Amino acid sequence: MTDESQLQVRPKDGDSSLSLSEVRSGLIARGLRDAEAIARQVDPLSETRRLAEQGDADAQDRLGYAYYCGHGVPQDYAEAAKWYRKAAEQGQANAQHNLGAVYDRGEGVPQDYAETAKWFRKAAEQGQADDQDNIGDAYYYGQGVPQDYAEAAKWFRNAAEQGHASAQSSLGYMCDKGQGVPQDYAEAVKWFRLAAEQGNAYAQFNLGASYNEGQGVPQDHAEAARWYRKAAEQGRAGAQVHLAYMYHEGHGVPQDHAEAAHWYREAADQGIANAQYNLGAMYGDGRGVSQDYAEAARWWRKAAEQGDEDAQFHLGCRYASGEGVPQDLTQAHMWVNLAASRASGDAHRKYARERDLLAGKMTAHQIEGAQRLAREWRPKASQ
Repeated sequence: MTDESQLQVRPKDGDSSLSLSEVRSGLIARGLRDAEAIARQVDPLSETRRLAEQGDADAQDRLGYAYYCGHGVPQDYAEAAKWYRKAAEQGQANAQHNLGAVYDRGEGVPQDYAETAKWFRKAAEQGQADDQDNIGDAYYYGQGVPQDYAEAAKWFRNAAEQGHASAQSSLGYMCDKGQGVPQDYAEAVKWFRLAAEQGNAYAQFNLGASYNEGQGVPQDHAEAARWYRKAAEQGRAGAQVHLAYMYHEGHGVPQDHAEAAHWYREAADQGIANAQYNLGAMYGDGRGVSQDYAEAARWWRKAAEQGDEDAQFHLGCRYASGEGVPQDLTQAHMWVNLAASRASGDAHRKYARERDLLAGKMTAHQIEGAQRLAREWRPKASQ
């Protein structure tokens, strides 16, 4: 490529009549070209910016995205939102989506779900499947618009029919529950399957549940386990718990306590109280793992602190016996008392009986302290 900075303005061969004005105009032209080249080096978005400032909507969207990501310019959410708005107001669908997204997250503009829904709807009305799914979510949860299941189902269907996996999963769920559409398990399975085959973990879990329960398809525990596994391997905690239970009981898969413990641990590490309780039980019984009362108590505590009454009861019993934790009747009474307060039916009667047996071994002062601890106890978030 010719380096313009090395070019010199000179008369053509044999032409000695070039005037000073002609030389000067050539130098000016060259200077302008050089300035443009330097500008492109300093500002690689100069052409995009020039088009954006002339009103080109696609360029405005690209410039907004550059500011949003910090590509070629300092990252600046407010400047991104400004350019997205210019393009969105011209009807550029991608910019409408982007403007809705920054309102959703409060980036460069105050967070405003009504504005989010407004711009997602405009993009959705142009056939953008992602935004049809987004506005479906807005109507489902009543975020930025009045909650309206029928409207949510309409938008999910529009996106689902374009092959949008998340919308297919959501529409399947609404068919399963009869929200905004007539309840239809077979229709739910149809949409779950379409999304699951695209790798959507929610749909894989729900398709597994449909097979497990025999809703919309013949009951098939092996098929349920197959779909639970696909979702579990993507980190879906609910699927991990169900798959663990199937290994624990030998439903649809060969019974395998070690495999059950593995999947309970995967979910327990995500803070799922039921999985934490079950993993604690496996350590307590030595099934699938080496028996370890301290480890059992550790997992039961995690579940108990979230309010799982079975874990509270078992942790209380460990404090009573001193297995895995130091013996402490006050702590034992507190946890068993909490468990009894949260349980019902036979479980309540069992836990209350154990609480009263513990009280018979305690002083009035110890009981008062245990009841105070129970009164002051508050559940913790998942951990």
